[in-house]
Amino acid sequence: MSDLRIDNSKVPNYVTHVTKELEKAGFEAFLVGGCVRDLLLGREPKDWDVTTNAKPGDIIPVFEKAIYENDFGTVGVCMPVNWPNVTPETSEDVTHVTKYNIIEVTPYRIEAQYSDFRHPDEVKFSDNIEDDLKRRDFTINAMALSDKGHLIDLYKGQEDLKDKVIRAVGDPNERFQEDALRMLRAIRFATQLDFAIDYNTMNAIVDNSHLLNNISGERIHDEFVKIIESSKPSMGVAMLSKLELLKYIIPELEEGIGCIQGGAHIYDVFEHLLQALDHAANKGFKTEVRLAALFHDIGKPKSRRAGTKKEYTFYGHEVVGERMVKKIMERLKFPKKTSDLVVSLVRNHMFFSDTEQISLSAVRRIVQKVGKENIWTLMEIRECDRVGMKKAEAPYRLRKYHAMIEEVLHDPISVGQLAIDGQYMIKELHMKPGPRMGWILSALLEEVLDDPKKNTKEHLTELVKSLDMLGDKELRTLGERGKEKKEKLEEEEVKKLHMKHGV
Repeated sequence: MSDLRIDNSKVPNYVTHVTKELEKAGFEAFLVGGCVRDLLLGREPKDWDVTTNAKPGDIIPVFEKAIYENDFGTVGVCMPVNWPNVTPETSEDVTHVTKYNIIEVTPYRIEAQYSDFRHPDEVKFSDNIEDDLKRRDFTINAMALSDKGHLIDLYKGQEDLKDKVIRAVGDPNERFQEDALRMLRAIRFATQLDFAIDYNTMNAIVDNSHLLNNISGERIHDEFVKIIESSKPSMGVAMLSKLELLKYIIPELEEGIGCIQGGAHIYDVFEHLLQALDHAANKGFKTEVRLAALFHDIGKPKSRRAGTKKEYTFYGHEVVGERMVKKIMERLKFPKKTSDLVVSLVRNHMFFSDTEQISLSAVRRIVQKVGKENIWTLMEIRECDRVGMKKAEAPYRLRKYHAMIEEVLHDPISVGQLAIDGQYMIKELHMKPGPRMGWILSALLEEVLDDPKKNTKEHLTELVKSLDMLGDKELRTLGERGKEKKEKLEEEEVKKLHMKHGV
């Protein structure tokens, strides 16, 4: 990297306004942390943080709109998104102003004791910028920039940026014992920036890795997702394992290390999952797909059995994996919507096998199961799985899969798409609302999933009349058999793939 320079034109006017107003009020004010690092790297900062010798009671009166709702002295200065055309005091009367840019302004602080390895026992303010910088996590985040362009770099952060190194400020053991999440942040920064971690910092992570037990799932979640969303996420997950952090986050993944698969696979389970994850990142797939790619074969170590010709089988690994992934997603505090999708993708990733053996009715059922909105996402997982084996899907096969899906997407796959509905059954066939109607509709859907041509008002009407002659017990049993039939068809399709490929 050539000499680092800061382009002051990249600092928005509303940010400069905050530092200048503090200076006008007689205080020092510096941009600090990640925004300074990003400016030096020529990147667009996502957040702007200001540090000052002013205390919260001094900061709040300087600005028209400020928020102070924490125990750490940080004041959120609110600047309208279209400032300076609209000022805070007039923005309430302007309907098109809907959002504010929040600039976090924090007094210089002295680091205190961390009894819980997460939060300081008490917050102490300082009058010196030097005190504030020495409590920062890494040298590349411990630089401050004045409004006039003066850079304070006490810990050679610029040098580490040039050398592409993540190095803790001062004693790394002290930094990680102050806040154990910093160990995850070190790996996150290394992954995002493609930097190496300093030797002493790396050793301190290993020595203090157990302290991650003190960190909440919510905080771990945020850093882990940033690793997964990076351009080379496998590097981050591999580092988590190497530096002994993964066993405190997702120990289930490490069960795949050394778990040989055989057959078409050239990697063990762990490396296969990393390769699948990287393919998802290379293709720019969304976070849910990346997570499912990383987890899709996580159930293999628990389900591995000796097969023929010294190869292994992994029957049911997608079912085992489904249960494991559900627990992982809950542990890491993922939203239910995200968790449900990832779990579904893992459970169903084994569906597609040889196109010659897959029936259209089975494809209709898998579309019904995962939802039309997710069927193409499931195909992305298949792609990640195959590429992760270093075996690209044959173009003709992919075209066939896509053609089958496109074809069934025009077919009825839900009760709502049947040619008749509950209202029709009540008005025209004089049926009473109740469980019987639901059982009959389920039976009609099973008929149509097998043959969409039967989705006509005439055919379904006659079928309803026949079904309505059955007793409750028989009708309920018929509905249950329909569900069992659907599950059996899915299991048969998956079993074909297991038998053919030993997976």
